[in-house]
Amino acid sequence: MGEININGTIYVPKSSVSSVVNAKGLKAVLIRSYAAGVHFGYLENEEFTPAGKVVTLVNTQRVWYWDGACSLSQMALEGVKNPENCKFSVEIPRNEIVNVIETIELADSAFINLKKVAIWKK
Repeated sequence: MGEININGTIYVPKSSVSSVVNAKGLKAVLIRSYAAGVHFGYLENEEFTPAGKVVTLVNTQRVWYWDGACSLSQMALEGVKNPENCKFSVEIPRNEIVNVIETIELADSAFINLKKVAIWKK
């Protein structure tokens, strides 16, 4: 995938961002929950229950630690500036997360950036 850096901002061809919507038409999102932390993946379902909002993500990763974004809002728009310092889990096929308090749609370039973070394992 071709990239160009102009004054510190990475640009990618529009044709290279088709992965932000998967083959089933699901959008890439970043979510935050009370107990399960931060995750990103494709939004399969979002349901409001008496116990709180429940979100189902597919092809999802947990964000254990990030560096180079001051907030999840910035991460959802720009990605992370220091991917080598980030700790993201392995990708799992499907995850149902309860008590979700924030769902943010990922910008194309942010999704591409986050997918480039190396998987952290011990």
